[in-house]
Formats: sequence, structure tokens, C-alpha cells
Amino acid sequence: MFRWFIALLLLILLGLQYRLWFGDANIFHILDLQEKIAVQVDENERLQMRNRQLEAEVTDLKKGLSAIEERARSDQGMVREGETFYQLVEPSVEAIEN
Repeated sequence: MFRWFIALLLLILLGLQYRLWFGDANIFHILDLQEKIAVQVDENERLQMRNRQLEAEVTDLKKGLSAIEERARSDQGMVREGETFYQLVEPSVEAIEN
């Protein structure tokens, strides 16, 4: 009788181990999901930071003229009246070799 009880417990243990390692929600699947969650959390943080930067830029464009002026200078190459614009150009490799 005791042997049957031990055999039954061993079968139950093997059945549970099978589900743990090879069942629907096995250990490998859980580890894979945890890795995907970590990657998604990193991506979400990156996107949240980008959204905060864009929100700050929109607020600055709505409220301040300095952001508009900075955009005009960098994107359009505009200068204020009375300012002098200097453009520094690095010499090409051919000019250096000659």
C-alpha cells in the first residue's frame, strides 16, 4: 500500500513538472515575456521623454518668441536686421592635399 502511495505521489510530481517545463505557461515562455516587457518598458520611457520634449517645444512656440526666432535662424538661415552673418566653411580634402 505504501508503494502505491509513493508511486502516486511520484506521478503527480512528474505531471506537475511536465506542466512547469512544457505546458502552456512554461518557464521559458514566462522568461520570454519578461524580456519583452523589459524591452517595451524601455521603449515607453523613450517615447514618453520624446513626448515631453515635444510638449515643451509646443508650449515654448505658443508662448515665447525666442523659440520662433531660434527656429527661423536654424531652419531658414534668417538673421536679424543689423546683424552680420558669418559662415565658416571647412576646406575640402582636395584643397588640403594640394
